[in-house]
Amino acid sequence: MIFVTVGNLDPFDRLIQAVDHWVSQQDSPVEVLAQIGTGSFRPAHCQFVDFLSPAAYREAFDQSKLVISHAGMGSIITALEKHKPMIIMPKRATLGEQRNEHQLATATRFRRSPLIQVAEDEKELLERLSGFNLEAGHNSELEKHVWPPDASLVDFVRKFVSPEPAKSVATPSAVVTQ
Repeated sequence: MIFVTVGNLDPFDRLIQAVDHWVSQQDSPVEVLAQIGTGSFRPAHCQFVDFLSPAAYREAFDQSKLVISHAGMGSIITALEKHKPMIIMPKRATLGEQRNEHQLATATRFRRSPLIQVAEDEKELLERLSGFNLEAGHNSELEKHVWPPDASLVDFVRKFVSPEPAKSVATPSAVVTQ
């Protein structure tokens, strides 16, 4: 199964439309579950839900052979934790999908990860999907790499998720927290 997730905040119809189109072009049936959020596009060739409970979300990740997602940190971290190959396509502020281009920055940072492939647009998404072997549950490019990702990626995520606590400095009159 392919699990597609757009996150819980903003719609991402462009991603869902591209996946639905890809599924319609396949010679044999492809099982896809798409979590479409608040999007208005309703896929014709994929099973879909607006939102999943946290338990159902984890179950969809567990059952998937591939995850397709926006460039959201929650989805990326879950894919890395579960060792799932992933294709991310960033939402774009220039297309009205986000407030700013932070997902482009995220996609650029994760471009080096062996488990995450980046698709800048629908065309690249279709290219990445055609390189994925659904029967084997892998992409030939991903097979060349092994877990874990490079140490700098792990350090980056760790510092992002758990920043160092503030230090206390003693002064004659009080303790000041920086």
